[in-house]
Amino acid sequence: MIPYGRQNISDADIAEVLAVLKSDYLTQGPRVPAFEAALRAHTGVAHAIAVNSATSALHIAYLALGLGAGDEVWTSPITFVATANAALYCQAGVRFVDIDPRTYTLCLDRLEDMLAEAEASGRLPKIVAPVHLAGQSCDMSRLAALAKRYGFHVVEDASHSIGASYGDGKVGDCRYSDICVFSFHPVKIITTAEGGVATTNDAGLAQKMDLLRSHGVTRDPGLISAQDEGGWYYEQVELGFNYRMTELQAALGVSQMVRLEEFVAARHDRARVYDRELAGLPLQLPYQAEGQRSALHLYPILVTDDAPLDRRTLFDALRTAGIAVNVHYIPVYQQPYYQRVGGFSAQDCPVAEDYYARAISIPLFPDLTETDQSYVIDQLRRNLG
Repeated sequence: MIPYGRQNISDADIAEVLAVLKSDYLTQGPRVPAFEAALRAHTGVAHAIAVNSATSALHIAYLALGLGAGDEVWTSPITFVATANAALYCQAGVRFVDIDPRTYTLCLDRLEDMLAEAEASGRLPKIVAPVHLAGQSCDMSRLAALAKRYGFHVVEDASHSIGASYGDGKVGDCRYSDICVFSFHPVKIITTAEGGVATTNDAGLAQKMDLLRSHGVTRDPGLISAQDEGGWYYEQVELGFNYRMTELQAALGVSQMVRLEEFVAARHDRARVYDRELAGLPLQLPYQAEGQRSALHLYPILVTDDAPLDRRTLFDALRTAGIAVNVHYIPVYQQPYYQRVGGFSAQDCPVAEDYYARAISIPLFPDLTETDQSYVIDQLRRNLG
């Protein structure tokens, strides 16, 4: 099967991980700070907090901003469930904002309408979490203006977007947000096997997230209440979690970061081939917003009304042909758990519903060969031509 995404592991990556295995530290050593430093250097952000998953990063980001019972997070329904689930972990509520029909990111026109209605009823969100779907950023400048006007915080779910640019800055620089979260799952742009990072320019938020990722325990003299008790002494000052990233994961991440730009460039090379070769088929191809450079984590195609077969039939035909296509994503509110929670209606997100009915993610990753990509294109032509 040709996968829709796959990690690229080099001999240098393996050597870095083996070096950790032979070292004194498998956790809480020097490689996690080195990985955080690499992310700060890439994005230009002030602080980076590495954790064991992007879900954990979202959780501590929401907590650091004071999210709790009675609050709401507003986000896109076209995302992995973790974006919304992390809000529920904080005992907060979730509302879904429909997506833009071209970029598939948060529709800011719809958001603005919802904010005006919420202001009138006194139910504004505590946090808005835009999802940079497939590697393309939401319009963060406009979102930041709305945040200033209505008084909510912004947490970017940039799980797909390490290596992406927005305007003259990198996604993750937090110029327009309080916190930004990345994922390093194997199908993402770079990998640490599992892992995530939260970036921020706010020292207070960074300190809070640093505490929350490691049980809320500290030896920092500025945070503990006791005087000198001895070199063994520590205090738990927050109710935290064991969300630490291991040295093995961080070593892999440090090595992968060296090739980040190479990976993104390779994705763009292959996307340009798709753009050219699929242009005449009954498909809506990915849209590149002006002033942005997507990381191209995914290449989602949408089957149009004039296609000779529907999405399900095309999906099954491609899978039968040995192409492991996928769909990103089922709208979160359709999940049985969210249906049991209640309060969600498909009528609130017609664009997301239409997107889900048509979308297929086709293979896109740096090691996708010319032969395999040509085969994917040929199978699409055979079924849609």
